[in-house]
Amino acid sequence: MIQIVRDWRTLALALVLPVVLLVLLSAGLSLRVDHLPIVVEDFSASPASQDFVDAFRASISLHVVPWPVDRRPEDALTSGAARAVLIIPEHFGRDIARGVETSVQLLVDASDANSARLTAGYAGQITRAYNRQRAPAVQRSALVQTAIRLWYNPGLSSKKFYGPGIFVLGLSMFPPLLAALAMARESEQKTILQIYVSSVSAHEFLLGKIAAFTAVALAECLVMLTVLFTYFGLRLAGDPTPFIVATILYAFCVASFGTMVGATIPSQVAAMQAVALGGFLLVFLLSGLIFPIENIPAGLRWISNFIWGRYYIEIVRDALLQGGGWPAVWLKVLIIGLIGAIFYGIAWRGMRRMQLEA
Repeated sequence: MIQIVRDWRTLALALVLPVVLLVLLSAGLSLRVDHLPIVVEDFSASPASQDFVDAFRASISLHVVPWPVDRRPEDALTSGAARAVLIIPEHFGRDIARGVETSVQLLVDASDANSARLTAGYAGQITRAYNRQRAPAVQRSALVQTAIRLWYNPGLSSKKFYGPGIFVLGLSMFPPLLAALAMARESEQKTILQIYVSSVSAHEFLLGKIAAFTAVALAECLVMLTVLFTYFGLRLAGDPTPFIVATILYAFCVASFGTMVGATIPSQVAAMQAVALGGFLLVFLLSGLIFPIENIPAGLRWISNFIWGRYYIEIVRDALLQGGGWPAVWLKVLIIGLIGAIFYGIAWRGMRRMQLEA
């Protein structure tokens, strides 16, 4: 702890950078589409087609932009002026008046597959709502009506979904990075030899290192939780004890991971790269932070079972959004503790062997 406090600039960065990461990534990441530009080509120019276009104009997710009538609607996609084009045929108004089924065409720029799917879904919802308004009362009464209620995040806020994930990512990156650099630095500078010739055991040395960086991780946790409770508007839902226990175990887990890397890799550069791979890349891609684990290809999905951040993300989201408590997360808490013990065991075997060789 004296060594950490003495280098106060590094400690300050360790506390500030996770907050910067939390705010920037949570605000920048969003899989929801708002005000997506769309061009409408109305060849019918009838009251029915105007009502149909007005339904698209009233949408929050889609934004109808003007387009010159003398230019092809497809040019709006190639020029980037719009992400979709709605084409209404000449016979639209006549078919609607006669009660005949009619078709409109929607051209969607699918270079961004996620935005394309959302655009098609929004257009389908608007069309179904328009059909319900135009359908006869007898036909409407026979339709099945679905009452949708959104739980846990009724505003569909991306910040409330990504905030807990980025919170876990910050804890997974910085404490193990500091621990790995501290351990590797002692190997590079040969100061570790003083431990080898002393009466300090590998257990005592490793537990001292892990306890110090566990304290750093818990301090980062408190700072980032303050941001989650204020800027993100999140609150603890249900019993907080699973979250508290899991946080302490996860702080021990990431500190043990960094200590293990530093103990087995006596180079600061190589240790930093190993932590970047395990503490950032794997947690970022294979823990369910960005997209559900079920969407990961089957050939890579099995790796997520060994990613410690996956289990803590589920615990944090449960604590801040769902409130399932111990019945929902007890196994995940146990797995985090087991992974932390494995990291500690690997680090101890490496230190014990080096002490015997010395």
